[in-house]
Amino acid sequence: MKETIFLNTGLILLMGGGLLLLSLLASKVGGRLGLPGLLLFLIIGMLAGSEGPGGIAFENYEITQFVGIIALAFILFTGGLETNWRSTRPVLWSGISLATVGVVLTTGIVGVAAHYLFGLPWVVALLLGAIVAPTDASAVFSVLKERALGLKGNIRPMLEFESGINDPTAVVLVIGLTSMALHPEKAPLDLLGKFAVEMALGGIFGYGLGRLAVPLINRVRLPLEGLYSVLTVAIVAVIYGLTAAAHGSGLLAVYIAGVVLGNSDFVHKRSLRHFHEGLTYLMEVGMFLLLGLLVFPLQLPAVAVPSLILAAVLVFVARPVAVYLSLLGVRMPLAHKTMVAWVGLRGAVPVVLATFPVIAGVPGAPLLLNVAFFLVLVSILVQGTSLPFVARWLRVNAPLAGPSVMPLEYTPTGAGKNDLIEVTVPATSDFVGQRILNLGLPAEALIVLICREEQYIIPRGDTRIQAGDVLQILAARPFADTVQARLAAPRSEPQPIGDPG
Repeated sequence: MKETIFLNTGLILLMGGGLLLLSLLASKVGGRLGLPGLLLFLIIGMLAGSEGPGGIAFENYEITQFVGIIALAFILFTGGLETNWRSTRPVLWSGISLATVGVVLTTGIVGVAAHYLFGLPWVVALLLGAIVAPTDASAVFSVLKERALGLKGNIRPMLEFESGINDPTAVVLVIGLTSMALHPEKAPLDLLGKFAVEMALGGIFGYGLGRLAVPLINRVRLPLEGLYSVLTVAIVAVIYGLTAAAHGSGLLAVYIAGVVLGNSDFVHKRSLRHFHEGLTYLMEVGMFLLLGLLVFPLQLPAVAVPSLILAAVLVFVARPVAVYLSLLGVRMPLAHKTMVAWVGLRGAVPVVLATFPVIAGVPGAPLLLNVAFFLVLVSILVQGTSLPFVARWLRVNAPLAGPSVMPLEYTPTGAGKNDLIEVTVPATSDFVGQRILNLGLPAEALIVLICREEQYIIPRGDTRIQAGDVLQILAARPFADTVQARLAAPRSEPQPIGDPG
């Protein structure tokens, strides 16, 4: 018996590790071919499944749902960590409108189409609409990064914020409509009340626990730096668990907590962000592989034609209508709104949501799963591959600032007295061509490293600043914002950098 267990464990690890390795290699090839990595992960999962060459038999919806929710919690937390509140604040209400009104409108339009295309009862048709209504955070985050796509104005922060907070709306709709499909006597108003309570509690718990997490990380004084990664994993689990136990939205709570942490100072912040970025990528790969295993490709041709029509309705009708109406009155160019509509990527979330009615025993639920999977394939293949072309066509593409390449890392003590900031000097800056000793920096600010054309330069007093230099500056907190804004400002009347207050 023990030998059998060890053999099975070894086989599972071999298959899991092999699929992960294959997915990583496939994502590298897909990048060169212009194909989103998520699409390749799904295909690899399907090929490894019971109807593919791999022959792995897997049909456990409970495990899929459990793994999917955990993965989504960490993906949303990482998305929150990477959210810059300064760029998100101007699109706050627009993002909330897209995540609520937009999801409801998409649910209605897709539900009507599904009713006539598949002959589903109205509640079940609306349930399908709710399953495919939310944009997927992992799909949006990963595809935008893969495509290295810079977007003008507030498009990118709006997309990322919407995808981070619209899943709770869809979860409430799916659970409520699943309950109504099994118990038709339930009133729709109950769904509205449940939604309001879950969102409110999710916001309160997320913000409150996120604020508590900052001093906890700074003051716990763990003996090893690696233990802080374990601490943040525990924090995510506790925030989700406490919020869910209080009947709030755990997914919304972990995203908001991530935003709070990402815009606060805490020890080992840079290394922890790198850890969660890698963890998120592992979650994405694992989740899409698992979902690929769950689907039976031979069942897809039977729903191909009506699913293609429904996918067209979703992409070309439901999503644009939902975006335009949700952003009605928002001062934003039409081309920008159109780009927001086109980046309505669907990913693993619809397939995870489709497991709810399957587990609950809703009649016809397996059909919903197959249709949802088909729509995910179409969305990633059509929208994911065409993003650069559509951005150029709409003239909303913009240069994308490269990732930070500075090797030095500053670990704050929690006292909040200093910042290590990075400033890219534009060609129009007043300080281009000047020596460091002539910059007029306050004594509380010190340039510690310069990155110039991928070369690192140790600064001296007579070092001249050049356009495009990335300066790493250690500055006292009251001076940090002033120094950063002044060095990066376009050429103007000379203004000395002095005491900000």
